Amino acid sequence: MCTYITEKIAATGSGKGASGWFRLSEASVYLDHPAHALADHTLNIDFLNPAQGPSARVAVELTADTARELVRAIEATLAAAPPGLVE
Repeated sequence: MCTYITEKIAATGSGKGASGWFRLSEASVYLDHPAHALADHTLNIDFLNPAQGPSARVAVELTADTARELVRAIEATLAAAPPGLVE
């Protein structure tokens, strides 16, 4: 079942695609059928810069368990950073 659940955010950072590094301007997170991952549904994250065309995109398809572990790992890493290191 397609959910069409999508969250879009402005993003600041860099991604490495087929053509090399590019600046990110947005990210999309959505739940859908994967194009490549071996699962019925995945949490998909696209990091992109639409102004630079379709090659300025990095995509991942994660199982729900992996997505939840990634959220925990990101939060733990940011929380462990020395004071003043992370805005």
